[in-house]
Amino acid sequence: MRLLLLIALFPAVLAQAAPVTAAQEAQANPIFIRNPEDITSGDILAGTAGTVGGERLPLRSRMGSVLNDWWNAPHMLGGEGNRYGLRPQARWLKDRGFSFDGNYQGAYFGVVSSQSGSRGFWDGQLNLSGQFNLGDAVDNEQLRGVQMFGAVRYRSSWEESNPNNFVLAQSMFNPSNWQSGTQWRLLNFGLLLDSAKNLPVEHMLTLKLGWLQPQREFADQPLSKLFLNNAVNSAKGLGGNIPFSSSESTWGGTLTVRPQDDFYLRNALFMSFPNPTSSPNHGLMFQGSLNPAQNGLWYMGEGGWTPTFGPESLPGKYAFGGFYYGTPAGQASWDGSTASGQYGFYAQADQMLFRETSTGPATDLSTQGLKAFNLFFFTTSETKADVYPFYFQSGLVYTGLLPRCDLDLAMISLGCGVYSQATGAPSRTQTAVLEGAYRWQVNGWFYAQPFFQYFSRPDGTSSVNNAGILGITVGTVF
Repeated sequence: MRLLLLIALFPAVLAQAAPVTAAQEAQANPIFIRNPEDITSGDILAGTAGTVGGERLPLRSRMGSVLNDWWNAPHMLGGEGNRYGLRPQARWLKDRGFSFDGNYQGAYFGVVSSQSGSRGFWDGQLNLSGQFNLGDAVDNEQLRGVQMFGAVRYRSSWEESNPNNFVLAQSMFNPSNWQSGTQWRLLNFGLLLDSAKNLPVEHMLTLKLGWLQPQREFADQPLSKLFLNNAVNSAKGLGGNIPFSSSESTWGGTLTVRPQDDFYLRNALFMSFPNPTSSPNHGLMFQGSLNPAQNGLWYMGEGGWTPTFGPESLPGKYAFGGFYYGTPAGQASWDGSTASGQYGFYAQADQMLFRETSTGPATDLSTQGLKAFNLFFFTTSETKADVYPFYFQSGLVYTGLLPRCDLDLAMISLGCGVYSQATGAPSRTQTAVLEGAYRWQVNGWFYAQPFFQYFSRPDGTSSVNNAGILGITVGTVF
């Protein structure tokens, strides 16, 4: 514990404030993402605050400018204006419409107490993504909304990397959300058509088709990606009942209509099929391809309002959505009858509550301040797969809490799920997870994040002891 406290306080002594501009708002733990180009961004996948080129912890080295330029670049492999590294050498690809992103995250889970005792695990994931923008390729502004995208991921399947089985938590409340869809996995690829600036409202119409991740399209909370536990980061209650997770990919399409700048409607139709998050299918060899009769339809819809409040331009996102997950064979309900599918609804409220005063020009907005995210999920469906009729999560993230650490993040979250009490359901009450962390943004491409997790009734009963975990996460953006 002393070591973790020292790590958390160390940046207050060494770090220097980075130059911050309003352009950083979208990357520094955003409330919402408006630009379709950000969907497959490695920075968003990593959840890193980044510095967008600003120095974070300048390196004083006798090796001179070569090492200094590398250390202070926005990516580990270099950046714009830096002649060292691989990224600048590939700049000619970007001029032709191609862009690439990648990141690695690793975490040590030190299980201090649990039903199984105590021990440590190292878990991690590697994300790689790419895009092709037709407008950039032909230098035509009207075509910049025509894009192709793709992303792949690797997660370790080694048993020694899995703290989840050791803690004996119900699957939605796993300590690590990186244990589904292990090994190499194709996450998404397809075509995105966006109206960009060609219609009265920017991004007024956006159509996406291909092999998609529903979890990236709906109930999206970028701040929740800063946490490690599966409930808050990924499942959000929906994933406790249907395969709504970071490893769920399927054929489908989404259509987003934005009639005005701060309001949108999104509808989607996906294909449902058995065992979509299984590791052996690697994200594309879906089981329904062998027996098309097993395939069903999955509808999702969401409406959202993204206002800004007051002279501080405090951003917010308020959304309501729902789904109908169809299975052609039907599913047995708790009373033994059959149902054609499952349904559920969610409400989301994310808001920046406070913004610190900018030390720069009056027109610049500081990224420092307090943000909150909240989500409630509920359903009255009573099939056997509907484990959770109610779930909620809430969290706070403060950017720049400590002096001279303007891009560091202090965070805490709570997630709680109530189990079904329908006739024939297992006798369980509720499970809750509390997670807190401090992210030290070392430079533009590397961070270290000490964290703790506490699980109350991990499997929903009193027969499994509560669990406590102390650990540290590290991440780098390529």
